[in-house]
Amino acid sequence: MIAFGPIPSRRLGKSLGINNIASHKICSYSCVYCQIGITRNKSITRMAFYEPDFLFSEVEKHLLKLGDGNAPDYLTFVTNGEPTLDINLGKEIRMLKRLGLPVAVITNSSLLYDPRVREELTEADWVSVKVDAVDKELWKKINQPLSSSDFEEMLRGLEMFSSSYTGSLHTETMLLKGYNDSIPPLKQTASWIATLNPEMAYLSVPTRPPALKEVKPAASAFLAKAWNIFRDLGIQTELLTGFEGTGTGITGNAYEDILNITAVHPLREDTMKELLRKNKADENVVHALIKQGLIKATHYKGKTYYIRSYHCK
Repeated sequence: MIAFGPIPSRRLGKSLGINNIASHKICSYSCVYCQIGITRNKSITRMAFYEPDFLFSEVEKHLLKLGDGNAPDYLTFVTNGEPTLDINLGKEIRMLKRLGLPVAVITNSSLLYDPRVREELTEADWVSVKVDAVDKELWKKINQPLSSSDFEEMLRGLEMFSSSYTGSLHTETMLLKGYNDSIPPLKQTASWIATLNPEMAYLSVPTRPPALKEVKPAASAFLAKAWNIFRDLGIQTELLTGFEGTGTGITGNAYEDILNITAVHPLREDTMKELLRKNKADENVVHALIKQGLIKATHYKGKTYYIRSYHCK
């Protein structure tokens, strides 16, 4: 379950996802809004998950299965955890670029204090770094990092990476009601992001079921204020608040497509129906996956979503 999609991305067009974490979710954070759920295995220790040759082969095979019109715009490391925990990430990026497609990495920034991680990420064509807050207490409240994580060290790593990276750098800030939806901390975050000189700063809100049910998006009026605060500092800024659409890529195997996508990306009911239609399958596949305990249905903002169901020990 390494490659999935491509799926429509608000940032990357058609994005073929690469899940390089070969297990249940492993992450340095347990963000309150995470669409994959609570992190039960927090870590900042890098390790090997897949052999790079195997990962490359799986992505290459997945590309060959895609039908006409499904060619991705990017190969994107977006995982059920933090992709930079993979100690082979740099080598994998270099190998994947042989396929002639740009490579993107979406990271929570927590391991950028490590010079090896920074060096490996320079291999990517497009990198998104998470900056939800630059106040330590807000960072802890929103991102719920591993207790041994060093906030100041993480920020210094981000600064060093931004100063040396020559690819397309983007930031993403999740805005949540009752967390970081007041003007003073937002101005502080915006001012700090301006020093990174990103190509684009994305301001987002939860659009899929969050890890904590009580988490709500910031109000629309605040989002407008936030956009203006960023723009007034000369930062190119875009709001990510809408649904990406139902157009997922398919391989012809609905069972595998559903499992691969839901491992890192909840499937909304209309997207699921479109995936089944294109795979010439019916809802019996979904019922079978639920019965086997492999996926489960959940509800958010009046919509049904299907997510992977992991049995925690």
